[in-house]
Amino acid sequence: MVNSTGGYGTSHSVAAMPVTTKLDTLLEHREQFLAFLERRVHDRNKAEDILQAAYTRALEHEGNVQEHESIVGWFYRVLRNAVIDSYRRHSVENEGLAVLAREMEDAATPPVDLRDEACLCLQSAVDSLPPDYAELLREVDLADEPLAAYAQKRDLTSNNAAVRAHRARAALRKALIRSCGACADHHCENCTCKRC
Repeated sequence: MVNSTGGYGTSHSVAAMPVTTKLDTLLEHREQFLAFLERRVHDRNKAEDILQAAYTRALEHEGNVQEHESIVGWFYRVLRNAVIDSYRRHSVENEGLAVLAREMEDAATPPVDLRDEACLCLQSAVDSLPPDYAELLREVDLADEPLAAYAQKRDLTSNNAAVRAHRARAALRKALIRSCGACADHHCENCTCKRC
């Protein structure tokens, strides 16, 4: 509800209002702010996160409130901008994951003869990983199942599968370095480690 000063809720003029009073006024309207955010983001936890970040931003930028402006009205503007920023970040994040998924799908498969020359420690390294990582690596990297098909079989989004593949490969890399040392630094070509 817009009041006569152009702000929302009750009129709280900013002129000569101490910072603690401004914060108290904003905290009094917490449930209204939260409801405002929930209607826009459709997720209470996300709304809570946005509200907390907006409170922090309000404390940092409280000097930007005009004397004739309602502190509550000004904070609603901060909240609207925070919602827009949240949607932008989410959009950029999803685009980045989609690009990663496409890159992972288009990654070159090594020739069969090179793949057969892989370090014999690979199997034990894969076995040492969490089961979901090991399963992904066996099916996608070792059995050449397309990542999209793997994701579809397990009701995963392609973005989620790509991130899981990236994390599984990073975990495998660490496991190979732990078990093979210098050999792993040279991509386990002509493996000479004693554990094989």
